[in-house]
Amino acid sequence: MRHILSSTLLVALAAAGFAADAAGDAPKPKPYVLDTCIVSGDKLGGMGGAVTVVREGREIKFCCKGCIKDFDKDSAKFIKKIEEAEAAKAKDAKPAATDAGHGAHHH
Repeated sequence: MRHILSSTLLVALAAAGFAADAAGDAPKPKPYVLDTCIVSGDKLGGMGGAVTVVREGREIKFCCKGCIKDFDKDSAKFIKKIEEAEAAKAKDAKPAATDAGHGAHHH
């Protein structure tokens, strides 16, 4: 019985997702987490406005249009760098493993 309920739920969720896509609600691209160009390493905005494109479902920002061409030549390498930066940022954002809200007392 549990298996039938799980299957029904999965089908319902998939149908809801399909309906949202059909309605034109494309998923938002994953935001770019760096403040530097992934290709040159230059600070974004240092050479004028940053250039933003969407590749592989994620937002990528460059210091100039020329870097887009370099990115497209070996996008896998640069995507890996972005993923590593995202992982490092997520690791830094996690709170320390403490008993939050309980101070020094124990239960």
